[in-house]
Amino acid sequence: MAKLIRRKAYALKDLNLRDKMASKFYRVKCKDCNNQQIVFSKASTQVNCQICGSILAQPTGGKAKIKGEIVEELSYAS
Repeated sequence: MAKLIRRKAYALKDLNLRDKMASKFYRVKCKDCNNQQIVFSKASTQVNCQICGSILAQPTGGKAKIKGEIVEELSYAS
């Protein structure tokens, strides 16, 4: 019984952590060709457009600098 209670407590803790995460995914629109693709907010490598190759995001050591237009902030699936 105690193990079941602990498992439920960990599951609730995971849900709370997911809600408080500072990292996000964005749908970013390329300024040159209007292609949209998903970019992680803390990208550690340069993200290029898959169509024209222009830079959509550059790493800065923390949050990436988004060069395209952020169309939407994506939420986590439950």
